[in-house]
Amino acid sequence: MSILVVGLNHKTADVDVREKIAFAADEIPTGLSTLKGITGVDEAVILSTCNRVEIYLSGGDTDKISAGVKDYFTGLRNIEREKLEAALYMRGDYDGVRHIFRVASSLDSMVLGEPQILGQLKGAFDLALKNSSSGIILNKLMKKAISVAKRVRTETKVAENAVSIGYAAVELAKKIFGELSDKVFMLLGAGEMAELAAKHLTGFGVKEVIVANRTYERGCALAEEFSGRAIEFSEFKRELTKADIVICSTGAPSYVLNKHDMEKIMKDRKQRSVFIIDISVPRNIDPAVNDIDNVYLYDIDDLQGVVDTNLNERQREALKAEEIVKEEVDVFFKWMQSLDAVPTIVALRKTAGDIRDEELTKLFNKLDGLGEKEKKSIELMASAIVNKLIHPPTVALKSDDEDRDILIAAVRRLYGINGDMK
Repeated sequence: MSILVVGLNHKTADVDVREKIAFAADEIPTGLSTLKGITGVDEAVILSTCNRVEIYLSGGDTDKISAGVKDYFTGLRNIEREKLEAALYMRGDYDGVRHIFRVASSLDSMVLGEPQILGQLKGAFDLALKNSSSGIILNKLMKKAISVAKRVRTETKVAENAVSIGYAAVELAKKIFGELSDKVFMLLGAGEMAELAAKHLTGFGVKEVIVANRTYERGCALAEEFSGRAIEFSEFKRELTKADIVICSTGAPSYVLNKHDMEKIMKDRKQRSVFIIDISVPRNIDPAVNDIDNVYLYDIDDLQGVVDTNLNERQREALKAEEIVKEEVDVFFKWMQSLDAVPTIVALRKTAGDIRDEELTKLFNKLDGLGEKEKKSIELMASAIVNKLIHPPTVALKSDDEDRDILIAAVRRLYGINGDMK
């Protein structure tokens, strides 16, 4: 029994290839059924996200399976074989299990430590269960992958600290203010990065959102998106007396707020702290504003510095996570290898049980007049003897001894066990 991963991701395939291979949710049941129809495939799970499409398979001849999967994609997805093969990767057995554990733990994600992939993997497993395409091997593998991911998050900090500009803005705001639910947030301008940062901030439930944009209609649309209110751009300095957090990205060629303006605003604010993020290039807020007491001004380089520091920390934590993954892969493969002995253990128990039953029948036929109580006692004694006799070889077969194959062959020969071992 082998495990095979066949897939492509953001590292190996452009988006035009990924979108051809990707599965819509309603396509997955048919896809699972088709994959199970490939010669050699016993079990299948499909993971399809915007950044990766991976098929997890359990079965026999991996060469036939991989060829069948390629045929499936080229035939169904209308993609050139050469282009497909250039993007696909194959991971077998140990490497395949390690790959799945790394994916689940977000060690293979575009953003190291991002949390979404674990939920996506759980969803893929649930669909496989509902469609009866996952069995003993992949059930164990998927449950183990989920367990490994949780262990990585518990024992390392790989998912901590902001690694995007938006999250860095939230992190800094929380460091300055602590609780954000009573704060007023102003979005000054409507740049793409500013809007993304705004989404992260408003996701923490700020008290009020004010949007000031040079195009008032665009400001109204954004205000509606964030359940806030729009103001004319010319009014933003007056409204700054109310704002606690400001994200600026106006696209203006020069400063829209200078030190003199801010000193006046702070006087009207009675020196209440204000956190300003200027992610405009060129900068739209005079850096001298940061010299004013209780004004915390960060530009795009400051935020990128936070992101870089945090990413370096995540990468250090990822080394610890890789050790956990290796340890858990070894544990999983000990379980996989123990399955080789299961048919022999089952056959050994059956052989011993058959001998016990045959000899008990002979005994009871010779001894007339035995009551049910006496028969039951003799049966229990016979079963106890059989269990004690087969216990040592059973333990030996279940061990992770490197000579397991020799042990299996020896037990089968010594106990006269013949037939298919699968």
